[in-house]
Amino acid sequence: MAEKLNFDLVSPERLLFSGQVDMVVIPGSEGEMGIMAGHAPVMSTLRPGIINVDNAGQPQQRIFVRGGFAEVTPAGLTVLAEFTVPLAELDAAALDREIAHANEDVADAKTDAKRQAAQEKLDHLKQLRQAL
Repeated sequence: MAEKLNFDLVSPERLLFSGQVDMVVIPGSEGEMGIMAGHAPVMSTLRPGIINVDNAGQPQQRIFVRGGFAEVTPAGLTVLAEFTVPLAELDAAALDREIAHANEDVADAKTDAKRQAAQEKLDHLKQLRQAL
């Protein structure tokens, strides 16, 4: 039997995943990285994208992340993500409505600070939509 990788995915809100898996593909800032048990130690920042979690005999888990860090040690892989959401929880139609409202909020902002906050929200929503 192949060796398993210890994988922990942590966001500010909660521990999203903790367990042993066959392989995890993360969206590193320099490109996609496939991590398996025995991988060389490495640290990387994450870009917005999808984490794919593979475990034999189970459906692949796909999780959107927006930024963060990944650390591979002899003990396994730990991902500290700024924001996470399982793709299965996203609804395209609802996301499209939120994007339309966020566009209005950017256009209606009266101050630079409000415009910047509205633009950040809009960018985040567009990243989620692209992940679908």
